[in-house]
Amino acid sequence: MKKFISISVLSMAFICIAASGFSQSKTPRVTKRQVNQQERIGGGVKKGELTPKETRHLEAREAKIQHDKKVAKSDGKVTGKERAKLNREENRSSRAIYRQKHDAQKRG
Repeated sequence: MKKFISISVLSMAFICIAASGFSQSKTPRVTKRQVNQQERIGGGVKKGELTPKETRHLEAREAKIQHDKKVAKSDGKVTGKERAKLNREENRSSRAIYRQKHDAQKRG
């Protein structure tokens, strides 16, 4: 049951991010990476590579990136500095996903 709920939550998050990607975006690379990373997290849940706690942590990271992206877009212009920050956050998130999927933790 918990796995079903986790997959449902991930699916909803993926759909929201994908839907925002179809609209005109001033950050198309970030949006594409967010969709890709949501797929990686979803795959890790489906294969049992991620525990529920790890999944929550990774989802919180992705939510923060989404929030930061909204803040960057709020004034109508995404500066180079804001793009660099979003890219840095995406890089860190990507490494965290890899580490969590490949650690030797026992999956319940």
